[in-house]
Amino acid sequence: MRIIITDLTKFNKKDIVCIAGINPKTNECIRPRPYIAKKDCQKRNILPGAIIEGKFTSYPYTAPHTEDRNRSLLTFRGPCSSEEFKHLLKNTSIDSVEEGFGIQFADGQKYIPHNNPPDLSIITLTLYPDQLYMVKDKYNKLRVNFTQHSKEFSFLSVTDLRFCNYAERNLIDDNLYELNNFIHTQQEIYLRLGLSRLYKNEKDGRSGFWLQVNGIYTFPEYFKKIRCYE
Repeated sequence: MRIIITDLTKFNKKDIVCIAGINPKTNECIRPRPYIAKKDCQKRNILPGAIIEGKFTSYPYTAPHTEDRNRSLLTFRGPCSSEEFKHLLKNTSIDSVEEGFGIQFADGQKYIPHNNPPDLSIITLTLYPDQLYMVKDKYNKLRVNFTQHSKEFSFLSVTDLRFCNYAERNLIDDNLYELNNFIHTQQEIYLRLGLSRLYKNEKDGRSGFWLQVNGIYTFPEYFKKIRCYE
């Protein structure tokens, strides 16, 4: 099976990365397990838009992470075109966060309770550029705010490896302004919105799956200062 990589995300452990991709024939999302060493991803030049061929078999997943598959015999088949990548994102795009995950979100809600997991953990959203802002929190971490259908999602964690790397090097006010200014000059944004593994907030006891931004893709151009590997 061939998949096109749509998610390349960062862990707390910097030596591994999580990849996920879409089978362009079926629009099925696949998350290969176990996760891949960052050095192997870099060696194989695995980037968003990379075409990966491999054998993906059943994995003992726990909802909502139904995309998990055992991987073997991975082979890099080169990059897809920008148009093919955009077409793939457009074909898998969902109208809203609530439609995608099948639940109603209260204002300010950023997680799905552990006792009500949805049937999937990654969706694609289409946004207008002015619906999204990159911000930083009090810990100087990059976050995303976006609005859709009059509902606002604020201070969502960013796990997109490219933007995480950029933020670690450059997250000062001037560069944040430059990043937002670039985004707002584009015509379309596709957001890969994912759910974390089960996490319990020790401060307030909330347990569930937290919204996180796995991928941010702008068209017709991309922000050339972002890189997956240093």
